[in-house]
Amino acid sequence: MKPFFISTPIYYVNARPHLGHGYTTIVADSVSRFHRLKGDATFFLTGTDEHGDKIVQAAEAAGQDPKTYSDTISQLFKDLWPVLEVSNDQFIRTTDLRHKACVRHVLQTVFDKGDIYFDEYGGHYCFGCERFYTDKELVDGKCPDHQTVPTFIKEKNYFFRMSKYLEPLREYIEANPDFIQPERYRNEVLSMLKEDLGDLCISRPKTRLTWGIELPFDSDFVTYVWFDALINYISALGYPDGEDFRKYWSGAHHLVAKDILKPHAIFWPTMLMSAEIPLYKGLRVHGYWTVNETKMSKSIGNVVAPLDMAQKYGLSAFRYFLLSEMSFGQDSSFSEDALVGRFNADLANDLGNLFSRSLSMTHKYFGGVVPECGELLDLDREVLELGHNAMSNYQSQFEHFQFSRALKSLWELVRHLNKYIDSSAPWTLYKNKDMNRLGTVLYVILEGMRKVAVHLWPVMPSTSETMLTQLGVKFSIEGTDLESETSSWFGLAPGTPVAERSNLFPRQDLEQREEKAAEPKKAKPAKESKPEAKIEMACPDCIEFEDFAKVDLRVGTVLEATPHPEADRLLVLKIDTADETPRQVVAGIAEFFKPEELVGRQVVVVANLKPRKLRGLVSQGMVLAVKKEGGLALLGPSSEVSNGGKVS
Repeated sequence: MKPFFISTPIYYVNARPHLGHGYTTIVADSVSRFHRLKGDATFFLTGTDEHGDKIVQAAEAAGQDPKTYSDTISQLFKDLWPVLEVSNDQFIRTTDLRHKACVRHVLQTVFDKGDIYFDEYGGHYCFGCERFYTDKELVDGKCPDHQTVPTFIKEKNYFFRMSKYLEPLREYIEANPDFIQPERYRNEVLSMLKEDLGDLCISRPKTRLTWGIELPFDSDFVTYVWFDALINYISALGYPDGEDFRKYWSGAHHLVAKDILKPHAIFWPTMLMSAEIPLYKGLRVHGYWTVNETKMSKSIGNVVAPLDMAQKYGLSAFRYFLLSEMSFGQDSSFSEDALVGRFNADLANDLGNLFSRSLSMTHKYFGGVVPECGELLDLDREVLELGHNAMSNYQSQFEHFQFSRALKSLWELVRHLNKYIDSSAPWTLYKNKDMNRLGTVLYVILEGMRKVAVHLWPVMPSTSETMLTQLGVKFSIEGTDLESETSSWFGLAPGTPVAERSNLFPRQDLEQREEKAAEPKKAKPAKESKPEAKIEMACPDCIEFEDFAKVDLRVGTVLEATPHPEADRLLVLKIDTADETPRQVVAGIAEFFKPEELVGRQVVVVANLKPRKLRGLVSQGMVLAVKKEGGLALLGPSSEVSNGGKVS
């Protein structure tokens, strides 16, 4: 089994978990699950970083000692991960005794090698970053990250001869292009290495700081937080003699945000070189989540709590949104608007609609069991070919941390399955009693759904398992072979019972949520009485929003269009609005449109209009049109959308 080790940064306990922490950890969890599906020997590590000046300051502000404060915040992180379906193998804390012993071992090894020396140094110290800055690194005399003027500190400390290993590190990065990805961050590190970075201060005198790991060779000093924290990646594996270290370290990948690129790309590998420990395999760097184009910050109050979003819109939708919305390596803007939009488009309209209509048809046409697959036609083979390509692309992109691209590839299959239903028209096959062909069509659809569900397990584990259960399949990592998924289309056994219905992703309506939240603010008659009067005068026949909300407007595709046998001005349309069967609408548009002009067009349908008979034929709704000079124009979306999409 190929080893794969994935780690998040260990999170600093000076603040509660926010969206950035949630994103990084969910990404790591998804990657871990993906490699487990591949059959790799996988280890997933996360934890908390608990030493240093900032922890002391945060503890004092909370009226606690550092240990009590660290215990409290660390537990918040530890408790959050299972709620977000994060399944890590170990949760490490830098206050763990085993970690402290490992740090002291590495320090002594590097010291004995002559790579640690004692010297006096004066520099600009940022307590927020817990590091010294050179004059060149400051921006207008301030820390570039915290925008504060650093404190000038001159003191004696221990230094790591990092400069000794900078050239070997540069050569290694250039010889191994995949070591740091995406490439923009690899280039950024290579640019850093062209500068005179000097050596790294690795201690703090106890006269200034006692909350840290004591140096093994001088009890008057504690370890600088970065030299302590980075070692967690090997202390968690039991370095130097642990079986987990021997088993997993050769496949080690670190997942970090771009603000801690330098410590992970320069400090850490040079420390490993000095201690004669093999370098990790890969560093994967992601961008920031921003709110209103501003990086999330506790100080400006724009922090998004991940649990709030997961509880509000569902955990699976939240995890899916994070991985599909951010192009890995770039910054991405978070908004509820974007989350709801992606939820409705991708999950409700595409995936949820696919499951709902397909399971319903299986029960209607085959008593709720998977039918036999007969001879495949070109239309079916097109689905198989596209599906195999989509899954191969998904797997390749996921392995390279390109999650949004991976999901986009998988959604090509989801959307194509919906189109395949429209083009193969199972309802017509059933009407014509062509049960062999109908069975083949439904088998192709159901097997495609099973493949989608399997591939979504890393992203939305519980919902993936629910989808498989609805298809009569019990999920098993041991029973999953991703390679065979891309080479065969016959994983479902005919005769397998499937669920009667599916309602995985009920549509969300952000507008109604916002309107409800804003209701108390409207109860101000003095300020609102005049505007209301003006509105009434300008629009005497105005309706309330609640009146409009009663009208169910949905997008559908015209499948058939034929003249009404008893009325020259009427056309009989069969429209797919994602219901169990196509909707029949009788429309008075025959003088403006030929039947063949309408087939394949998307139109807007009033879906909850009471059915009525027009010249003997039942009309289940109305298509919307606009009068124009010389004729009519049909209303429809500006670009193709999923059938059943609600107009709002």
